[in-house]
Amino acid sequence: MRHQRVAKKFGRSPEHRDLMMRNMVANLILAESIKTTQPKAKEARKAAEKLVTIARKGDLAARRLVASRLTQPKATKKLFDKVVPALDGRKGGYTRILKLGARKGDAAPMVLLQWVFVAQQAEAPKAEEAAPAAEAK
Repeated sequence: MRHQRVAKKFGRSPEHRDLMMRNMVANLILAESIKTTQPKAKEARKAAEKLVTIARKGDLAARRLVASRLTQPKATKKLFDKVVPALDGRKGGYTRILKLGARKGDAAPMVLLQWVFVAQQAEAPKAEEAAPAAEAK
């Protein structure tokens, strides 16, 4: 029985599954948003938020621990230099999942996994554009 087993298996070996999640999180850090299936995004979100929590400490031990869990050194550097400062002041909920609909081939639910600060940056110009239009009236 699978009592208290939270992680999905995705029909892969444990090694393949672990490497897939490491690559997904590294790509999320580098690209700031990724398009994937809903179950994979939910698992990748767990891993990404844990890494951000570790990285918020900012010391050498945290950097080494994060580097050991990611596949790309560039991702580690970007996590500490850009992502963590952008998420400063948040106590959790560093990512968001936006539903995109079903994939055409197999009707798998597709989603967009992105950092919360990416969505805030996209909303900020819209608010600034709306403000001058309201003042003109």
